[in-house]
Formats: sequence, C-alpha cells, structure tokens
Amino acid sequence: MTPFRIGFGYDVHAMKEGHPFWLGGIQLEHTHGPFGHSDADVLIHVICDALLGAANLRDIGYHFSDKDPKYKGIDSKKLLAEVMLLLREKGYEVGNIDITVCLEQPKVNPHIDKMKQVLCEVMAIRENDLSIKATTTEKLGFVGREEGISAYAVALIYETEKPHMERDYQG
Repeated sequence: MTPFRIGFGYDVHAMKEGHPFWLGGIQLEHTHGPFGHSDADVLIHVICDALLGAANLRDIGYHFSDKDPKYKGIDSKKLLAEVMLLLREKGYEVGNIDITVCLEQPKVNPHIDKMKQVLCEVMAIRENDLSIKATTTEKLGFVGREEGISAYAVALIYETEKPHMERDYQG
C-alpha cells in the first residue's frame, strides 16, 4: 500500500429558483439554490468524491445512491461523516483538501471561514488542512449564465496503519 494517495472530485448541480442554497455545510441567502436528490451541497460532494477516490472506495453515488429514498434531501454533512468513517476504517487520514467552487452569485468569499469551521469539525481535521476557493466563469457557460454551480477538489490522504490483509495466494 502506498503511504500517500491523491483523489480528485468534480460535481455540478443545476440552480433552481426558490430552492435552499447549501454550500460547504452552511445555508446561503440567494434567490436560487442547487437542486439534487440530497441537499445538493456541491462543495461537500466534491470532498466526498476526492476522499473516496484517493482511498479507492469508488464514488459518492456508489455509497449514497440517488435512487435510495433514505438519501432524499439528506444533509450532506451526514454523507461526509460517513465517508470519513470509511476512510479511517481503511487506515487513512486526511493530509489536505483543496477545493475550487465555480459560480457567479452569491459571492462565496465572505462565507469561507464559516464553511471551513463547519467542515473541519465534521471531518475532525485542522482548518489549515482545508482550502476553499471560489471563482466565476466570467459569464461563460452554464455557470456564467447562473444556471448551475460546479466544484472541483483534490485530496491527499496518508496511511495511518496497515490494515490486516489476508493472503489467499500462496504462490
């Protein structure tokens, strides 16, 4: 097993008028919000995918299917907490996570400190190990037209212990 592993996450959600806007575990005030099966928190979803990918645990849809009614409207912080359990059960810990959120409105920068505080508490990591950045797409594409939101994340994880591995092959 490699002591360090890198994962990548990408997510996108359409924006819907009158829908709550959850981002980074907090609710933002805005006329439109991301729409999806869960609370559509694109920032948390990319963290989950990046961590799951780094640990070779597939993706968020595999673990939390949008066909399963128990995840309808679920707070994505609960999904993130479950991902952290899976990660730690496999013997990994978070090194750091770097995220970029793409949207025109609302502005994200005033909320980054609160998002980091909330998410680091859920993941039980230091705030210094989570970077959240925001950008626009200069009015280009679906994000620029304010029809949707997208986000990207990379995560570095490291081995904390070697899980017990059975050896079937005797060759």
